[in-house]
This record gives sequence, structure tokens and C-alpha cells, in this order.
Amino acid sequence: MNPNTDKSRIYSRNFAFVCVSTLFFSASFNMLIPELPEYLRTLDGGEYIGLIIFLFTLTAGFSRPFSGKLTDTIGRKPVMLFGLIVCIVCGFLYPILNTVMGFLTLRLIHGFSTGFTPTATSAYISDIVPQHRMGEAISIQSIFFVTGMALGPALGSLIKLHFSYDILFYTSAAMAMLSGILVLYITESLVLPQKFKLSLLKITRSDIIAPEAMAPAIVTVLIYLSFGAILTLIPDWSDHIGFANKGFFFIVFTAASLLVRLAAGKISDKYGRINIIIVGLVILIIGLVTLAYYDHTTGFVIAAALYGIAIGILIPTVNAWTIDLSHPDYRGKAIATMYLALEVGIGMGALCSGFYYLNITERIPIVMYTCAGFGGSALVYALWWRYSNTGLHMKPKIKEI
Repeated sequence: MNPNTDKSRIYSRNFAFVCVSTLFFSASFNMLIPELPEYLRTLDGGEYIGLIIFLFTLTAGFSRPFSGKLTDTIGRKPVMLFGLIVCIVCGFLYPILNTVMGFLTLRLIHGFSTGFTPTATSAYISDIVPQHRMGEAISIQSIFFVTGMALGPALGSLIKLHFSYDILFYTSAAMAMLSGILVLYITESLVLPQKFKLSLLKITRSDIIAPEAMAPAIVTVLIYLSFGAILTLIPDWSDHIGFANKGFFFIVFTAASLLVRLAAGKISDKYGRINIIIVGLVILIIGLVTLAYYDHTTGFVIAAALYGIAIGILIPTVNAWTIDLSHPDYRGKAIATMYLALEVGIGMGALCSGFYYLNITERIPIVMYTCAGFGGSALVYALWWRYSNTGLHMKPKIKEI
């Protein structure tokens, strides 16, 4: 921990810069998602739609142990910046490598961005805010991420409608540049960061998984199976419902998520992470069943709102739960473990749903019902964990740092 960091308050210049940087970073890669299935079809690669998200999350997941170790050794800022540089480079290369193989290769490389930047960002925030307000701080930062998640797809669809795919890709790179400029002006929070050396890239078994983060990781992977499926199928499901803007689901999703995030963080600080997670999982299941059952505009909007509320409750709370359980000296590894589970969930959800879907619209509700079942499994696990750990981390455990 940087001794010059004031941990008596949440709001600071560094925190503000990280939050706004998060918004631009999130918008950078999310603005591409609604238009990529159709773009891949223009390259005669429609059968590979499931790989759009899967390849991205494959390298993101692969890079987590590296980003966790580097975050704990060379510092938070360099790891954030590396992920942003990947975004910038890929944004400029998409228009050049305009074949199916070139596109899929770039999706694989682009995944390193989310493998590095969010890990370091979460560790940075845990360094600069007080532990007893961790849920609140993470909720605030996640509001900026989700705002980017909503504005990005909406902006991306508008750019595609009025300009071209190339302009869309260049705008994505520009967003990543803005994010990187803000990161350059924050203060490193890791005490005595090491200089980078190749030996730091040697990963042992103990570097891959933080055992103390396994409970949040299990809940995370079961939650994000549905998110991977939604990222893959919602653009086509939106067409089926009758929405010209394929980012509309994410607009509703984000608006609902924003309404609950800050409150959820504060409530989890007071009443405990696992209790709030259980509530979020119940809403998640209801939202997925609604999305599967109703194939009209009203049901679509209600499902998007319910799913947004659930994610708004779950994600910052699970992140804070991970930090509660982590060791201060290995916080990057614990956060990387949770994010590795996130990538596995998104990747498998995207891959399996994409290959099952095969452009047959009638199969989308079956995918959503299946995802609701995985949500039910997460709920059962959370209830079991609460029963097995009564009194342990029911309220966040404050560690001396």
C-alpha cells in the first residue's frame, strides 16, 4: 500500500480518474459487440458467431494469472496501460485484417485487454479506499463500467447506421486512447513496485488460483454463463423482437443496473455480501425466465430491466466479497481468480450458445432457460455457503492493511 494514499475517504482525484477511465475502456470494446455478428456475416463467417465472444474471453482468461502476478509485482498502472494499448492496436487493425481468419485472430488478441486492465483497476481501488466502504467504492466504479457498457453499444450501432464498420473500429481505438491518457495521470498505489523482467512471466500452479477466492469464483462462473449467451444471442433476438438498434437491450439493462448499484454496495457493506448475492440471484433467474418465455417487446424490456437489476446487485457485491476474503499482499491474484471465473463463464456461455443456436431463432429461449438453471445452481451454492459459514464474512471482515 502506498503510504501517501489517503484511505480515509473514497472520493479523490485518483478515484475519479480511474472511474472515468473505466467508462472509456468499457465503451471501447462494448461498442463493437452488437455489430460484430453482422460484420462476421459480411466476411462469410456467419457460422463462427459463437467464437466472437469465446475467443475474446479465451485470451482474457488465459492472461488472468499473468495480470494478477504482474499487478502484485510491477504495479497497478503498467498492467492497466498494457490492456488499453491492446485495445488501441486492435481497433486500428480490424479494418486492415478484414478476412474471417484475420478477424478471429484479432478477437483472440483483443481479449488480452480485459485480461489485464480490470484486474489492475480493481486492485488499485482496493488500495485507495477504506475497507469498510469497499462495497460502495466498487459499486461507484462499476457504475462507470456499466455506463460504458450501455453507451458503447448504442453509440456503436449509431456509427454503423450512419457511417461504416471502419469508423466504428477507429472510434473504439479512440475511446481506449482517452482511457489510457487518464491512467497516465493517476498515482501508482503499489509500494516499491519491481521493474519488469521476463522471469515474472513464469507462472507456477500457485500463481493461477487463490484458494480463498474460490467461493466467489464459483458464483461468478455460474452467473456469467448467462451473460456470455446474452452477448452472443441478444443482437439476433433483438432483430426477432423488432428493435432496429441492437444495443437497445443493453440500454435498458444498464439503466436498471445503475439504479441499484450504489445502494447494493452500501447495503452489502452493512448486511453482508452473501445475503445480497442471494437476493440478486433470485432476480437473475426471474429475468432469464422472462426473457425466454416472452417473445414480444414488453417482455423483452421487462427481462432486460430484471437482468440489469440482478447484475447491478451481483457484480459489485461479488467483487467486494472477493476482496474481503483476499490477503492484502496477494490481492491481485485473488481478483484475477475471480475474473478468470468470469472469463470462463462468458466464454463457455458464448461458445455453447453460439454453436447450439446456429441461426435458428427458436433455440434462443431454450438457451435462456438453461442459463436460468445455472443461476439456480449458483443460488443453491450461495445458500449452502451461508449455512456452512454462519457468522463468517456475513458482514465484511475488516483487515488491517
